[in-house]
Amino acid sequence: MMYEQQPSEQMMKMRMDVNTNNMIKKKEKRKVSSSSKSNNIEGDGGGVIEVVEERLEDVNLSGMNLDSLPIPSLNLAMIFKLDLSNNNIEVIPESLTARLLNLVILDIHSNQLKSLPNSMGCLSKLKTLNISGNMIEALPKSIENCRSLEDINANFNKLTKLPDTIGFELVNLKKLSVNSNKIALLPYSLSSMTTLRILDARLNCLRSLPEGLENLISLEILNVSQNFQYLQTLPYSIGLLISLTELDISYNKITTLPDSIGCLKRLQKLSVEGNPLVYPRVEIMEQKLDTIKEYLSERMNRSPKTPTKNKLWLTKFTKWASFNGRGSSNVPRDEMRESFIMAPEYRSTDGFSTPKNTSTGLFSPRRIFLPRHYFSK
Repeated sequence: MMYEQQPSEQMMKMRMDVNTNNMIKKKEKRKVSSSSKSNNIEGDGGGVIEVVEERLEDVNLSGMNLDSLPIPSLNLAMIFKLDLSNNNIEVIPESLTARLLNLVILDIHSNQLKSLPNSMGCLSKLKTLNISGNMIEALPKSIENCRSLEDINANFNKLTKLPDTIGFELVNLKKLSVNSNKIALLPYSLSSMTTLRILDARLNCLRSLPEGLENLISLEILNVSQNFQYLQTLPYSIGLLISLTELDISYNKITTLPDSIGCLKRLQKLSVEGNPLVYPRVEIMEQKLDTIKEYLSERMNRSPKTPTKNKLWLTKFTKWASFNGRGSSNVPRDEMRESFIMAPEYRSTDGFSTPKNTSTGLFSPRRIFLPRHYFSK
């Protein structure tokens, strides 16, 4: 395995801070032989136990004007955090990432990367990935194998799309930041990220939000602002994001807010400035957020367009304090999720919201909120 050697002057100036992690792994190996070494201790049963201490390292090579990676001076498998940020690195060798078996945090922001190695899929313990401030055009499909990932920061790149099935695999992801890219559509699989809490997709070219949005039951912050002329509508299913506390849709081309926003009982912040809003009226939008939600909720409750067949759903919304403030507020959050999302009448994750059935499924949000004649042949 070869890595480029840095010029001698640069090596003299190189600052490499290796901090020993407080965590020390201890592996016990019971030996059949009775022979012992200086690091062996006698076990309770008379056998010999060898205690092997492995120190996980924090390697910081940030801000050193590196064009390529130096020859490693330690076992790559012992690195748990690697910081290569604020350099001029253009390529990360496939062989490097393939050997970072215990890596938990990888920070390579603010470099000159145009792609990531396919061997990223070997990082099975990786939880935090920061690749912001590069020139990356696409994420490798192998990133789906990093199933421990909880935080991805891919801001300020040249991404045009995300892997189609990324949401089916990264089921532990809690934060996804892809702002300041060129993404036109978010993949449908994103709706499978039931642990996702923060989705930041501002400053892109988004034309719509993915179907199945209602499955993001843990989503607390949704920012799709500054997609400008591209984003013109919001799905009615946005009102089913039961954990949402912040919604930023500012500086788009949205003319109408869906009445279902009145269902967002946990919503504490709503940003809509910079849109050519026609509905609700200006005098309504100048009121406090609680007033706006109450107005939209009342409009939804008395809307003559609601199909008769969906009275059961309307009753469920009201029961779980979705449409108005008269619902029970003492229902535990876990019970609310279980009854609301996993009820027999609603099984979007088991087939009703699959790509084939999303638009016409029996319990699709479109059937809930659109007129009956919409579905007539």
